Amino acid sequence: MAGEPQDDCLFCKIVDGSIPATIVRETGTTVAFRDINPQAPTHVLVIPKAHHRDAAALAAAAPELAADVLRETQAVADEEKLESYRIVFNTGSGAGQTVWHAHAHVLGGRGLQWPPG
Repeated sequence: MAGEPQDDCLFCKIVDGSIPATIVRETGTTVAFRDINPQAPTHVLVIPKAHHRDAAALAAAAPELAADVLRETQAVADEEKLESYRIVFNTGSGAGQTVWHAHAHVLGGRGLQWPPG
């Protein structure tokens, strides 16, 4: 069910503390932690504590929570002293989503060319 922790979800396990992560920020509704396979000098994931399959499902079911995630991407960028950065939401396996829990990638600290990938 949307919003409920999932036993097989890596990010739900990070939220509940059963899997360790390098947490850089935490609020009542979100957790931000360093990516274990960074693609830039700063690569932080910002996730809602509530489980939603992807960014589209999160936005549809809980727009206020989606806004919390976006606010936290800015807070991460500020704390990391990033002058410019990229926020990425991969939605679906064809777009590179591998963990089925909505999450934003905050990437910065190097030039990020366009188009990505």
